[in-house]
Amino acid sequence: MRIVLCYPVEDKHVAQIQAAAPNCEVVNAGQERIDEWLPKADIFIGHAKVPVNWDRVLESRRLKWIQSSAAGLDHCLVPGVIDSEIMVSSASGLFASQVAEQTFSLLFGLLRKAPLFFRAEQKREFIRLPTDDLRGKTVGIVGMGGNGRMLSRMLKPWDVKLVGTDYFPVDPPSELSEFWPADRLDDLLGISDVVLLTLPLNEHTEGMFDSKRLNQMRPGSLLINVARGAVVVEEALVDVLKSGQLGGAGLDVTEVEPLSPESLLWDDPKVMISPHVGAQSSRRVDDTTDFACVNLERYLRGELPYNRVDKVLGFPHPSVVWRPGTN
Repeated sequence: MRIVLCYPVEDKHVAQIQAAAPNCEVVNAGQERIDEWLPKADIFIGHAKVPVNWDRVLESRRLKWIQSSAAGLDHCLVPGVIDSEIMVSSASGLFASQVAEQTFSLLFGLLRKAPLFFRAEQKREFIRLPTDDLRGKTVGIVGMGGNGRMLSRMLKPWDVKLVGTDYFPVDPPSELSEFWPADRLDDLLGISDVVLLTLPLNEHTEGMFDSKRLNQMRPGSLLINVARGAVVVEEALVDVLKSGQLGGAGLDVTEVEPLSPESLLWDDPKVMISPHVGAQSSRRVDDTTDFACVNLERYLRGELPYNRVDKVLGFPHPSVVWRPGTN
């Protein structure tokens, strides 16, 4: 059995995976050789960020399991993989605390007018401007997977009212005042001062926040997207910011990445942009490898891995999501 890796591992990580699967061959393909090695893999651990010939992978009929090193799975859930018997599991929830911290940086930056103060700093202008508070606001979280649940725990001490929606509104987090099914999204938008997007990208969510939906948000509210850029239609976002319908937007992801230098979002002082770094961590590769080994050992024992996804929906059911401390 061959395990092919494609994430930025060091020798120690390769050795750790080899120790977890002593009877398997482990190949560190990296981005440079993943297209060559993926058709020869029984197990794939990682995230191919370069073009992969998935038709060739499927024709080989060898690949049995993909353990993604990311929570988002649009990089591997191509139609052929969805229709195949290849099992897919994600890194959902593994970097929830980092995503939450990035969300906080964007949210507080907007509330405390960081873009305006930064512009003034560049001009050496010491100007006091009005700011806003998080305390007392209603925060809506769209998508209550690992990232959404972590955000609810971290936000609760700020004396906010938390409302969430999810495709599977089960096991309601105690921090939420309301937990609604996905079809009540518009109700959430109508009452939220801040809307946090932590939902997956799939055929149901792509372009979900178009002009109609963005205009259903409360006037002056804030939108923070740490999910996938294509969930929000950029042209519509530009329009609602210009009209004043939205008070600001914090974007760790954009509809097209990298964001075009010509995008009007760059110059809008009500917008904060970070280059899709929400899940970055000094321990990312270590934590990814630890989790991959937990799932690898389960798989080799004949058990199902954590975070195995519904390939049509593009995310795991809450009942199979990994929680810290489990093995």
